[in-house]
Amino acid sequence: MNNNSVTCVAIGSEGDIVEARQKGRELSKQIGFGLTDQARIATGISELARNILLYAGSGQVIINIVEIEGRRGIEIMAQDQGPGIMSLEQALTDGFSTSRGLGVGLPGTKRLMDELYIESTFNQGTVVIARKWIN
Repeated sequence: MNNNSVTCVAIGSEGDIVEARQKGRELSKQIGFGLTDQARIATGISELARNILLYAGSGQVIINIVEIEGRRGIEIMAQDQGPGIMSLEQALTDGFSTSRGLGVGLPGTKRLMDELYIESTFNQGTVVIARKWIN
């Protein structure tokens, strides 16, 4: 894997969300995802980056090409040092929101991607890893 396969975008404003989304779309196109999956990946990145901005104020999104057990895809890692997620079960429930939003962020991302892993610690932050595989 070359260094061009990893992109890191600091998240601290709406413009950063747009930049992360665009970079994710470009990287997914580069490795052969179709238009529908490119849109899914870009939307997943938007949701994760928006959560960083909304709940933690700042953080980063790291987009990486991955190859695991002969499968190739894209991995998005969203991390922050915010307050953490009080209840992962609730956060993954459609319609649940602590910000008066639509509550589609994590559940929507889970549907758009093939894998979703979340690690969150109270007052220390959250790391979300989402992967999409080329079929």
